[in-house]
This record gives sequence, structure tokens and C-alpha cells, in this order.
Amino acid sequence: MPEHAPAIEGHCDDRFAAVRAAFEENFHERGELGAAVTVLHGGETVVDLWGGWADAARSRPWERDTLVNVWSTTKGPTALCAHLLADRGQLDLDAPVAAYWPEFAAAGKESIPVRHLLSHRAGLAGLREPHTLAELYDWELTCARLAATEPWWTPGTQSGYHAMTYGFLVGEVVRRITGQLPGDFLRQEVTGPLGIDFAIGLPEKEAGRAAELVHPPAEEGSQQAALFAQMHPVALAALVNPLVSVSEANTAAWRAAQLPAANGHGTARAVAALYGVLAGRDEFAGRPLLSAEAAARVREGQGSCRDLVLGAGFAHDTELALGLWLSGRNRSYGPNPRAFGHDGFGGSFGLADPEADMSMGYVMNRMGPHIADDPRKTALIDAVYASAPPGGLGGLGGVGG
Repeated sequence: MPEHAPAIEGHCDDRFAAVRAAFEENFHERGELGAAVTVLHGGETVVDLWGGWADAARSRPWERDTLVNVWSTTKGPTALCAHLLADRGQLDLDAPVAAYWPEFAAAGKESIPVRHLLSHRAGLAGLREPHTLAELYDWELTCARLAATEPWWTPGTQSGYHAMTYGFLVGEVVRRITGQLPGDFLRQEVTGPLGIDFAIGLPEKEAGRAAELVHPPAEEGSQQAALFAQMHPVALAALVNPLVSVSEANTAAWRAAQLPAANGHGTARAVAALYGVLAGRDEFAGRPLLSAEAAARVREGQGSCRDLVLGAGFAHDTELALGLWLSGRNRSYGPNPRAFGHDGFGGSFGLADPEADMSMGYVMNRMGPHIADDPRKTALIDAVYASAPPGGLGGLGGVGG
């Protein structure tokens, strides 16, 4: 092992040695700075590894409880809030959004159902008017502007990644029903009772545990700039109105804000646990948080198409569920097409494969240029499915819908 390679700490079951090897390889060959990966399988933590540095200066080792911003991997826990309400009969995913949020009916949006918010089909991928970062931190203002604006396309006919607006749209429905912002609802109903180390709106007292996000190498950043130059206006509205820099995401204002699409802070252990809850695999007070029916609804396909926002950066169509992405034919979350997950800008991800009784989380601080399918992610997922313990994950390549 090279002298500069960090020590890898934690636990890895011998059956999943390939995951440890891939995790180490990410440091040697893929520019990893600090990271953690957790795999839950059959009710057990079979992989829980961390290593590297929590800051660019390499002065703070990555610890077992290091938190990091996971960008859009946050969308899974935000979707969970809506699915919990639907499971309790408080939210009808086929009802108009305006039934819960009357102001939303403006500009021809009176018939948009809640499921279109979860599946990025509402036509509200970004605001048409300039929206500053300071305004983004203002929940009431951002939601008021979304309620007043007109869709970019006929809702329900196409999908376009609601990169930042997703959190306000789904989150405001949660707030109208519960009276709580989504981060507070998630803490009260899920992360608090289950002891999951994840927050949307990081408390100031926890800031000392947060890793510093680090810009990608210059050549990778230039690739991203070239991608922006090719983008359709709706994609620019979704991804750069406002443009959030990696440096901004290290500030106290970003960490403390309620941004349920993009600023969840947690450990890999927490991400794996939350995606397991989405699969109906975790219990509180002797019963699953989500019923079997609700867990099945999470991965109810909403259609495959070339995404209007992400299309320029993807060579394939994407397959949407209700708040998550399906692995599908592209194997984005392993060989089971019914597995599901969500990526975060720069590399993080969470996934669940109910047929394999497995969930997984990966978090890191050295940003890659990818919105999804970072090479570090792919290496780790491939390694999990290459592990074939008796009764384990091998042979799932042929699992159907």
C-alpha cells in the first residue's frame, strides 16, 4: 500500500471482502479524499468502513461519526416523509397538490397530482425568474414563487429533474399536512425514534462533525462547465438558478437551511438505514415504519424517458419511481431492475434491493463532476453484487419486475 494511502477503519464481513477492496481502490485510483460505505444485508451490518480525511488540508481524519452533505441523496429521505403520510391515510398521491396547498393552483397547476412532484413530472424543474442563494434559504418566499409560476412543460407528459425545487414542492405538501418543515418531521418520525444520524438542516452543535466538501480537479470542473454550456433553458433553470458552489455548501448558512432536495447531512450508516426504511425493512415499536403496501408503492414505476434536465449528461433513458430512481435496464443500482436508489451530486448514493434484503449507503467529500453514476459508486455496487455468500446477493442479474 502506498505511503500516502489512508488507513481504512471499521468492519467488513469476510464474505464482502470485494467491497473493502473496491473502497481501498477508490483511494488509490479514483482520487478519494475521505469517505465511508455501509452495507446492510439480512438484518446485519456486513460492511461499515471509513477512511481518509475530512478536510482538504488533511488535518482531520475521517471518523466513524463524521457527517457530510450528501446533496441529492437527500431526496430519498424527503420522499420517505411523503410515503409515511400516504401510508397513514393523510396524503393521497393522486390528489391535486392544490388540495393541500391551495395557492399552488395558480398558473394552470390546479390539476397536478402529488405523484408528479415525486416523479419530477410537474414541469417545475426550476424557477423562471432569477432566484438568489439568499432567497433559496427563505422557505416561504421560495414556495410562494413556485406556487405562482407556470410549468415549463405540460405536467405528466415528460420528466425533468427538479434538482432543487423537488425539496420545496414535496416538503411544502408535508408542511401543509403536518405543520412541520420536512427536516423536523423526518427527525420526529424516523431518525429520532430509530437513532439514525441524519439531518436536513444541521444543528449548529453538530457542525464540528461535518466534513469539508472539496472541489473536483480543475479538468473535471471544466467538463462540467462545458456541459452547462450545452443545456436547454429548463436545465439551466433547474441546475444554476441559483448556482450553488461547493464552497457555499461548506457554510453555516447552507448547513442550517431547510433544503430537502440537497443538504441532508449524515453518515453512510445513516443513508443505508434510511434507504432500508424505504424498502420496508426497519421497525419501530415492533412494526415496520412503512407497511408492505407502502414499500411497494415507493418503487412504482412512473415511466422511462430521456430526462429534459439530465439528458445532455446521460447516454440512456432514466426510469423513475415515486421519489427514487429504478435500477432498470441500465443497472444504475445493480443487476436487479427493481432495485432503487438516488445519487447525490459529486458521488454519494443510497440504494435498496428488497429482493436481496440489502440496502447501502456511500458518502464522500471529494466531489466528482457527476450528477449520477460516479465511478466510485459503480465500483462499490459491482463489488457488493460480486460477493456471493450462500443465500446472499449472487445471481440477481436475472431478477425481474
